[in-house]
This record gives sequence, C-alpha cells and structure tokens, in this order.
Amino acid sequence: MHRRTFLAATGLTATLTATLTALTTRAATADTPRGLVRSLDELRDAIARAVPGTVITVADGTYDVPAGAPIAITGKRGSRGAPIVVRAESAGGVVLTGEQSFVPTGSSDITISGFAFRQRTTLDVPPDCRRIRLSRNDFQLADLEGLHWVMVRADESTVDRNDFHGKSTLGIYLGVEGAGTDQMARGVHITRNYFRDHTFPGDNGGEPIRLGVSPRALSTAGAVVELNLFERANGDPEAISVKSSGNTIRHNTIRDSFGGIVLRHGNRNRVEGNYLLSGENGIRIYGDDHLVVNNYVERISGAGVVLGSGNVRDHYPGEPAASRRGNDAPDRVRIALNTVLDCEAAIIGESHRTLPPLGCAVTDNLLMADSGQLVNMPFQDGITWSGNLHWGQAADGNAPAAGFTRVDPRLAAGSDGVRRLAPGSPAINAASRAYPDVDVDLDGHHRTGRADVGADEYSARRPAYRPLTAADVGPHAR
Repeated sequence: MHRRTFLAATGLTATLTATLTALTTRAATADTPRGLVRSLDELRDAIARAVPGTVITVADGTYDVPAGAPIAITGKRGSRGAPIVVRAESAGGVVLTGEQSFVPTGSSDITISGFAFRQRTTLDVPPDCRRIRLSRNDFQLADLEGLHWVMVRADESTVDRNDFHGKSTLGIYLGVEGAGTDQMARGVHITRNYFRDHTFPGDNGGEPIRLGVSPRALSTAGAVVELNLFERANGDPEAISVKSSGNTIRHNTIRDSFGGIVLRHGNRNRVEGNYLLSGENGIRIYGDDHLVVNNYVERISGAGVVLGSGNVRDHYPGEPAASRRGNDAPDRVRIALNTVLDCEAAIIGESHRTLPPLGCAVTDNLLMADSGQLVNMPFQDGITWSGNLHWGQAADGNAPAAGFTRVDPRLAAGSDGVRRLAPGSPAINAASRAYPDVDVDLDGHHRTGRADVGADEYSARRPAYRPLTAADVGPHAR
C-alpha cells in the first residue's frame, strides 16, 4: 500500500526518470551492433564508457594485445538483468594474441563472448569480481609447460559453451579457486563446455577441470558442473578433480579418456547422472558424506568405482600442509543406484593405505561383466551392502552374499547405445531401501514408489538426458 501511494504521488518524476534512463542506455549502446569496434583502442574506450546493458561488438580479425597493455575491465558494473557484454562479431571470429587479453578487476555482471583466446598467460577472473560470464569462446592458449589456461576466483561466475582443446604440456584447462589461500569462489556454474584433446603424457597435473586445491578442501564452493563433454582428456587420471566441498557434478559425459571423476579432497559432494564411457578411470572417492548416484559407467579399463582408503581420518581446519595433502578415508559415503557394465572391476577398494572407509553404504547398484570380478573390497567392516544386482561371467569377488542377487537384469540398448531396463526386468521396483533425496534417474525420469535397481528407472518415455556429443556443447550449442 505504501509503495502504490508513493508512486501515485511521484508518477511524473518516475516517468521522466525512466525515459532519461532508457535514452542513456540506448546512447551507450548506439555503437553496436550498428557499428563495430575495430581496434584495441576503440575497444578500451567503449569499455570505459559502458553502463548496464551496453553491448560492445568487436569486428572479426586478429588483435595482438601488447605486453603491459591488456584489455582492462576495471570497476565496471552491469546488473543481473542488464550485464555489460563484450562480444565477437562471430563466434571465434575475433582472435586475441599476445601476452594477455581481458583483465577484469573490481567488476561485476560482465559477459565476454565469442573470442578465440591465444594468449601466453592465464586468463584470470579475480575474487574482487562477481558474476563474470565466459561464454562461447574458443580456448587454445600458448602450449607452455605449467600454464593454467583459465582460473576463476570470483563468486557466481559462469563458464558456458566454450571449447577447450589442444594442450600437450603440464597445466589445467579450467580451475576454480577463491580469495586467499583457503577459500573457494562460491556458486560457480560450469556448463555445456567441450574439453578435448589434452595429450600431456604425465600422470598428474593436466586436469580439464579442477575445483580447488588441497588447502581449500574444507571451503564450501557450491559449484555446479553439468552437461559438459570430455573427449580424449588424457592429461591426468582426473578429468573432473574435486578438491573442495559442497559441489554438484551431474549429467556430464566423459568418453575415450584417461581421466575420470575424482573426489580427491573435500566433503558433501554429489556425483549424479554422469556417463563414463570407454575410458581408463571411473569414479574415485575420498572424504566424507558424498552421494554417488545414478551414474552409468561402461567399458572402463580400470575400475568403474573406487571407494578409497586413507592416510588421514579427516581433514580439519589448521592442519599441517602435509596432512592436508593426504588422502582422507571415506566416511558416510553412499554409492547407490549406479549401473556399471563391462569394466575390469565394477566396485573396488584400496589396501595401500591403512585407514578404511567407515559408515559407507553400497546399495542397489547394477553390476555386470563377462570377465574379471565385480567386487574387490579389502576393507569390509565399515561398509553396508544391500540390494545390488550381479550378472555376467565375471566373478562376484568378495561382495557379501547377503548384499547382492545374481539375476539377469534384462537390459536393452537404445539408439544412443545406453543399456536400459527392458519390460519385465527383475530390477524394476527392487531397491532395498528408500531414496528420498533422489528424485530422478539417469534419464531425468522421476523415480516413483520403490526405486528400480541401477541408474535407470524403467520408463517408455524418451530420456531427457543422453550421452553428450560435440553438437551439444561448445560455442555453437543451444
């Protein structure tokens, strides 16, 4: 009531203010798209004059950014509904070479879109920024030993529909960190990106995505990594390396890659509905209170799922650096409703560290193979098993007899190659327990009543999610 009264009393003033604001915004954006920025000096000038809603379009071409004179975005603030947009005339049509490109500081609600980055130093999004979006860009920075290509340290940033490719040396494609030495940026969203063709031959240090580092393990990041495609991601055993807490990793596809999904440090992460296909590493787990659910793991030359062991029981604030780098033995981890097919082993543990998992549960997973063994868990006392379904010529291994049933699950391959439950499958409505925090299955279908065993809840409807292809991700994706 008070707001309506105020508006009635000041209607003429409000109308005049809105009109002036609209005219100012139109004037600020008048140079684009009708006109194009055609030099670095023009670009710098356009950025300096930008206000919320400004769209700056850079003409296609190659621009060499001089050392010591980057494209600064300093103290510029768009708004949530009207970001400042700096975009290429066409996706990939503006090539930025030189030492640096864009250097944002003290800015928020900025979108950088459509550029081909070929610079020689890291593109850094610092913690004094907020809501920075990197969208529809092509990243192939200089192939320098140890160079990380993109580092995001600003809260609520978005990295979407980019193509990261062509690195053969030590260094990561995309990192997320935060302020200081032990904090994480919060609320980062990484989606619809294409991570491919990392050929670094070492066994560590070439991750496509790294969410944190060991000193930041206990910081709650709340990142969402979803609908990304990884192909020939061979620079590290960890395609998605999680070293922080409270993240969600869902609906990604990792295909023909050395790397898998690894919860290396941190707690309370959720790994859900991912496809890991024809690679070398599956899902590996350390830390506490994770949920690993609805994943489809097929033809992995190693183990589909590894529930690790530890040389430390729990990480804690202020612990020595050497301890923080250690492996935290899993506590209260749930591995449930996953489908693991034709891997060297389906679910295994580790014995080369002395601290076993505690309070963990392996329940209602569908495990099938015609060679090797399905389960090899050296530490049994800290694990509860129930409702798992085994099939194929592979040995059951040391899975407790009360924890599984050996029966043909009656799978049928769809047009996408994914093997789902056929009508009459004994997996239907056969889960051993309830899952109130798991609403949908691998395909995005609702789990109703008693859940079906494995990642698929039987349905005649079309899947909402399928394994991703190159057409689903990158600069030209929807």
